[in-house]
Amino acid sequence: MRAVLQRVTCASVSVEGAVVGEIGAGLMILACAMQGDGEAEADKLAAKIAKLRIFKDEAGKMNRSVRDIGGAALIVSQFTLAADLRGNRPGFSYAAAPEEGKRLYDYFTTRIAAEGIPTANGIFGADMAVSLVNDGPVTIWMDTAD
Repeated sequence: MRAVLQRVTCASVSVEGAVVGEIGAGLMILACAMQGDGEAEADKLAAKIAKLRIFKDEAGKMNRSVRDIGGAALIVSQFTLAADLRGNRPGFSYAAAPEEGKRLYDYFTTRIAAEGIPTANGIFGADMAVSLVNDGPVTIWMDTAD
């Protein structure tokens, strides 16, 4: 699985003008299931994200996790993270098929929540508008294949 994490002070996602998910301080997570991914990759990604120390401590050093700060996660499906950029028009054949992508997205969300992190979500496959205030800015790219 692939994910882009952004440390945020707040974030929300809307569909057709209605907010469907929002958080205060925490992580904006764009997530993509790749072909061949399964629950093991979702488990690995969720565990890594829960422990990732990218929030400031009292000395101003990135030494705290989203759990440590009592933060939340807004998780949005993002199949374009699977983009094949060999040409000028991206291809997305490396992404998991939609049914499997949705299943793994839903599973990944439950794994983040099981790590003790409150979650909010977008709607899989919907045309979404995402708003956020990036804190830092801190943006991290992750891939379980690495």
